[in-house]
Amino acid sequence: MTILAANALTILHEWVQSESLRKHCYAVADSMKHFAQLRDEDVDVWEAVGLLHDMDYERHPNLERSSTEGHPFVAVTWLRDQGWSEEICRAILSHADYSNITRETPLEKTLYAVDELSGFVIAVARVRPSKSIHEVEVAAVKKKMKDKAFARAVNRDDIVRGAEELGMSLDNVIAKVITALKSDAERLGLQGVAVSS
Repeated sequence: MTILAANALTILHEWVQSESLRKHCYAVADSMKHFAQLRDEDVDVWEAVGLLHDMDYERHPNLERSSTEGHPFVAVTWLRDQGWSEEICRAILSHADYSNITRETPLEKTLYAVDELSGFVIAVARVRPSKSIHEVEVAAVKKKMKDKAFARAVNRDDIVRGAEELGMSLDNVIAKVITALKSDAERLGLQGVAVSS
């Protein structure tokens, strides 16, 4: 892990106590890192954005979707005060539709595309008998997306729109997120359990 991402991880652990929210941020960071490598972008910056994008969600969830306060505005104000770059701050703001920050850069579009999807893929892995990410396939994710009762907090429209904004097929984005999460299965708790036959 490079310096920026290591600093981001420290900040995440200071701000977030919830294990599930930490794992969500790890997963988004894994996806961001994977896409950065594929696109020859700055892996350190992209991974840091993934780690930090929800750092204030536990303390300031902003369930009313205020366009000026709560998540992600608290985080971005703090990060700016700490000298984090505008590129990173803007990307974090842009992942919340209600912030009214248009997504312009590949960094911003990728964060939006993988945020909800990373969480959804984890949910699909957790309902497998083995609880392993290694057994999750694109078809299974797409099938679960049609099941409105499954992981109902995840906005399917955001997932579809995210792929469209990236200019990629949904299948391709899902496949890349699965690959990214497989690389970190142990930290995500998705390496699986033995299933007796």
